[in-house]
Amino acid sequence: MTLTQLRTFALVARLGSLRAAAGELGVSEPAVSAALSALRADLDDPLFVRAGGGIELTPGGRALAAHARDIVGLADRARREVAHAGTATGRLRVMATAACEEFGAGALVDAFTARVPGAVVDVVRTSAAAVAGALAEDACDIALGARPVALPGQSLDCVPFLRWQRMVVAGPGHRLTGLPGPVPLAALAAERWLCGPAGWERGSEERRWAAAAPGLAEPERWDSETDALTAVRAGEGLLLALAHVVRVQLRSGALVHLPVAGTPVRGLWWASVPAQRATSAARALQRFLTTPDATTALMGRDPAKQHRPRPTVRVALWS
Repeated sequence: MTLTQLRTFALVARLGSLRAAAGELGVSEPAVSAALSALRADLDDPLFVRAGGGIELTPGGRALAAHARDIVGLADRARREVAHAGTATGRLRVMATAACEEFGAGALVDAFTARVPGAVVDVVRTSAAAVAGALAEDACDIALGARPVALPGQSLDCVPFLRWQRMVVAGPGHRLTGLPGPVPLAALAAERWLCGPAGWERGSEERRWAAAAPGLAEPERWDSETDALTAVRAGEGLLLALAHVVRVQLRSGALVHLPVAGTPVRGLWWASVPAQRATSAARALQRFLTTPDATTALMGRDPAKQHRPRPTVRVALWS
């Protein structure tokens, strides 16, 4: 049994496909098959069977998948700690779902690094569906935003740090702003909807609300929710916006709140770490996020005018 074999199996177990794992690893599918065959022979267990165009893990395969993720994660962490052993401060790898990355991560990292001078923080945007896998494979130390659904055998420690609300907003000239009283859901069916890069993700509070509105159009995804809000102000559609992000624009009249059934949509942002192997830096950030200083960083200034993360922060995409 080798680390390469375990890494390959962990990826196949997560993606449910040898071809997908080969693409992720940048190797051929026969190379993946050879690594898995050697592992199956060593453990005297088939580990998985073909099913429905993908794979289905055997009981032995499910047991190995959890161990493989932990072993690969520990190996990657050891390699990283050796590489940074000579530096004065560590590197904290943060993943954040789209809205949290755009409207929260920068302010939070600013406030956190003010307490830890010289700390280096990488902030990577990811989808809600990819968070659990990233934590399992040690691709990040802590995840912010949507609460991840743990993988089989995975144990996560998730702490809520912000209770958010989303409301329907429109530009001041939109035809629905003149309606008396609440806006009926039926009136929204013909409207153009805009959103940030993640859309209304499956399993999210936004998606559950939309499912209750018959005939609601799928929202158009923009590169950022800020850009989408600019288009909404110009009368190009509607947006289910974070209330604390648009409060200043609502106050000035640049945007108008539409009272729609089922809104505001409410949810939480979470700080999630692996329960058994969280780093001290990740735990420190997780604790900080529940403090008044963190709340002030998120809510105490106009989100539209927030500074982007410090130069020690790298923002990228991960999937």
